[in-house]
Amino acid sequence: MPSYLLDATLADFLPPREVPLYGRLPSITEGLHVPPTHHLLLFPPPSRLSALLPDGTDPEQSPGEPYIRRMWAGGRINFRATHNNSLRMIGQRASCLERISDVTMKGITGDEKIYVTIERRVSHSYFERKQQIEHSSDAGEEKVRKSLMKDKYCSIIEHRNIVFMRERSSDVAADAAKAPGKMLKPPQNPTFSHTLTPTAALLFRFSALTFNAHRIHLDKEYCQKTEGHRNLLVHGPLSLVLMVELLSWHLASSSKTIDHGNKLGWSDSILEIEYRNLAPLYADEPMRVCGKNRGKGEWVLWIEGRDGGCAVKGKAQTSNKFNGARNQSGSWHVKLGSTARDAAAVPDTQDYVPDEPDAAPRHTLEDPEEYGKMPLAS
Repeated sequence: MPSYLLDATLADFLPPREVPLYGRLPSITEGLHVPPTHHLLLFPPPSRLSALLPDGTDPEQSPGEPYIRRMWAGGRINFRATHNNSLRMIGQRASCLERISDVTMKGITGDEKIYVTIERRVSHSYFERKQQIEHSSDAGEEKVRKSLMKDKYCSIIEHRNIVFMRERSSDVAADAAKAPGKMLKPPQNPTFSHTLTPTAALLFRFSALTFNAHRIHLDKEYCQKTEGHRNLLVHGPLSLVLMVELLSWHLASSSKTIDHGNKLGWSDSILEIEYRNLAPLYADEPMRVCGKNRGKGEWVLWIEGRDGGCAVKGKAQTSNKFNGARNQSGSWHVKLGSTARDAAAVPDTQDYVPDEPDAAPRHTLEDPEEYGKMPLAS
């Protein structure tokens, strides 16, 4: 199972877990929930190798030349799961509706950047069984598309922001690889923090699990000579996974443990997370993942790079609600009760302005009725 493999991949980079990771694969009969952000491993673009772009990326969201360099700028995920519609590891079909919802251009002529927002709506087969939808026909697939446009049927609603940039000359790339990165002051006094050093092996495994052949995560020479980076880049979604994993770990370790025999129960759940990638993170360089409790279930999350600057910043909303525990293959028991008690909110005076479009009306690439591809997986 991809989720089990991700747990195994991250095990050496995260704090020790209450339940040993290695023992047995999770059983599909236990109805275990897919942990937050593990859905990133599902529904990869089924492109043939011959269709990939020279940098190894999928061409589906690319605006084309001359904007051939791409980076994961950030995004937002709303976890809408309830007892009936959450994603579970039970071997059943799940559905994903994907479309390009926004396109924005920013920057001066000759140095423009194009920001593409990709919307993904995910659910498992509960609502399909309820409506007796049959996938094998075009009419059945269209019913799934229309149903997923209704929030109530979605387990997860995600928006990904991808930025596309012009090609760099080899001279410009070489200079950029040697230049010091931008330094943004991070928040102070985290409630929890954890330092780890990502390796090339970690980046390779995450690339494999997410079906991602982008060379900036795999080819050091390409990074330096073509993209202008000093080493392999840590994936934007991997940074997100690490922040969410550590927040989940903190919520679990700060709550009263009640073992329900790996059955479903009540726990502190992550309802929504929004994040921005502000500066690159590199392989073989220490990074510090932090979170600060702002009270009322609100958390500020960030990652500091080698020099202590803020490379990723986000915010999450948590709530004590129904949620499935991680299982014996992975992390934590079911928790009951509130997390670390709401601490007094500490004002955060730092205002981070990411390199992304201003909050202005955006051009909508597609009509809402023109749904994008909908990959289906079992």
